[in-house]
Amino acid sequence: MTFTGLNIVGIIVAFGFSFVSGAIWFGPKTFYPIWMKERGIASGQLNSNQNKPVLLFGGTILGVLIQTLVLGLIINSLGDDVSVSTGAVVGFALGVGIAAFASLSHRLFGGESLKVWIIETANDAINLTVAGAIIAFFN
Repeated sequence: MTFTGLNIVGIIVAFGFSFVSGAIWFGPKTFYPIWMKERGIASGQLNSNQNKPVLLFGGTILGVLIQTLVLGLIINSLGDDVSVSTGAVVGFALGVGIAAFASLSHRLFGGESLKVWIIETANDAINLTVAGAIIAFFN
């Protein structure tokens, strides 16, 4: 894998989509209330130890940026003839095959419900699928 030929515009657009999609996914009118309830936080509010905006948003931005950059590197390494649908398949494979199932045992051993895992990883899988298509489109 190399940064040569990597289309930074595609990475930025894919990052923007993933970040906004995640904000909508975990919004107060979508999955956030269900997710918090399933995590055992009935009030839906983080406590002072959990509510650190710089860490929460900074970590999220860094994580999404690294995900889209690595996805871009993988798609770029496949060559010049990667179609949008192939980019989506690569994103889906990474989202489901790696992102989702890498965290399953952590959730199960951590005592969290499968709903928490599904809510979190479905967002990752959708975002990586669409990001893969976006990156392939710009390549």
